[in-house]
Amino acid sequence: MAQPDVALSRPLDQITRTPRRYSFHGTLKPPFRLAAGADAAALDQATRELAARTPPATAPGLAPSTRLGFLALMPAGPAPALDALAAACTRDLDRYGAPPDALELAQRRTRGLTSRQEHNLTRWGYPYVLDDFRFHLTLGGDLRPGEAEPLIEAVTALAAPHLAPVLHLDDICLFGDPGAGDAFRLLRRYPLTG
Repeated sequence: MAQPDVALSRPLDQITRTPRRYSFHGTLKPPFRLAAGADAAALDQATRELAARTPPATAPGLAPSTRLGFLALMPAGPAPALDALAAACTRDLDRYGAPPDALELAQRRTRGLTSRQEHNLTRWGYPYVLDDFRFHLTLGGDLRPGEAEPLIEAVTALAAPHLAPVLHLDDICLFGDPGAGDAFRLLRRYPLTG
């Protein structure tokens, strides 16, 4: 999509380059490769079953935030239903994911992890799960000094008319990475019907 014309220290196209590859989404289970011997059809079935026993979730409406170190839309308050859904996705689908390799582990550790995040990384393959999970929809990459406030102002002006006071999550999706730096692809959508 065309980037809006916003007066910032660098073009918005540069700020949004990294997350554009992943599409506009909220991650509930971190990306993973299928484990050796895991079957894509079994992952599909497990995800379908998870969605069938899970009710739709609600959370406070989204607001622009930079508290994670990048620009994102985040619930404006506590979101226990989203936290529970993400925890279920992490736990119930974990057996289908290959453990991270040494390079992935090293990259995750460059940001400095708490002991709980280190445990999450070694147990679940990602540091920001369960109690360290924060639902967000990424809008931009890492911020440069002085960018946070102007970005929040710009996104608030652009997005506020389109943001509802309550976030309704009615389904979950499975995305695939085609590789070669191409954009993620939606593989399947699963209605939450529990």
